[in-house]
Amino acid sequence: MPATFVIVPQWQGSGSSRAMRLVDGATAIQGDLPAAATRIVDVPAGAGESQGTGVLRYTAIQSVLASQRRVLAGTSAPVITIGGDCAVELGAIPHALANSGDSRTAVVWFDAHGDLNSPETSSSHAFHGMVLRTLLGDGPEPLVPSTPLSTQHLVLAGTRSLDDEEAAYIDASGIAMVTATELQEPQALIAAIAGTGASSVYIHVDLDVLDPAEIDGVGYPEPFGPSVQHLVQAIAAVRAVFPLVGGGITEFAPSTPESASNDLPSILRIISALTRPVVSPEERAL
Repeated sequence: MPATFVIVPQWQGSGSSRAMRLVDGATAIQGDLPAAATRIVDVPAGAGESQGTGVLRYTAIQSVLASQRRVLAGTSAPVITIGGDCAVELGAIPHALANSGDSRTAVVWFDAHGDLNSPETSSSHAFHGMVLRTLLGDGPEPLVPSTPLSTQHLVLAGTRSLDDEEAAYIDASGIAMVTATELQEPQALIAAIAGTGASSVYIHVDLDVLDPAEIDGVGYPEPFGPSVQHLVQAIAAVRAVFPLVGGGITEFAPSTPESASNDLPSILRIISALTRPVVSPEERAL
C-alpha cells in the first residue's frame, strides 16, 4: 500500500534557540512529496507553558499531539511522519503500532541521542530529549501512550551521545544498541532486531544520526555518525526482512533555503528507502 505522509512542523519540543527552523525544514521536505498523499497537522504559533510538568512548552506539545491524533485517525497505514522535532513520534508510533495488528513490532530509533531523559533527569527540560522515555511509559501522564512501548522491543541505532542518566537507564533496561560503526554492516542491525523477537518494524530517523559531513541542517550534530549511504542500506536491508508499519523523519532545521536545497537530495534518498516497494530475493532472481 502506498505511504501517506503526515507533516507535523512542530518546533516546541526542541531545546535549540533556532527551533523555528524546524518549521522551515518540514515545509521544505513537504514541497517534494506528492500532494495527494500528504496531510498537514496544524501547529500553534505560541510556545506554550510548562504548567509545572518539567517539560518546556508542555501545553503546545499537548495541543499538537491532539491535532496529530485527529489527522492520523483519518489516514491509511503505513504513515511516514515528517517533523518537526522528535516529539512528533509521540502520536505517530502509538498510531502505527495500534494499526499494525502486530504485538511484536520493534521500534528502530536512528538517532545520535538517546532521547531517554525524564523531566527529573533532563537539564534542558526540552521535550525532544524525553520522547523515547515517555513512549516507554515514563513522562507526564497526559503524554504517555495508553499502551507504552517495551524496552525489549526497542533498538537504538547510531546513538553516540548519552547523558549519564540515559546510559544508566539503557544498562538497567537492557535496550539493544547498534553503533554507528556497526551500521556499516546491515546484518548487525538485522540481528539486533531479530533479537527482540520482532516480526515487523517502525523506523524513526532523527537526521542528526548522520555524520555532520553528510548533512548541514541539524541543530545538534554529533561526529562519527553513519553516512547517508550506510543509513539507506541499513533501512533497505531491514525492510527486506521485516515489514514496515510506519516511519518518521525528524529534526531537519536548515539555516537557509540554499542549505535546505543542498540537504534535500539526501533526505529524499532516506524517504525513498522507507517507501519504495520491497523486492524479494525471488523477484530479483527473475
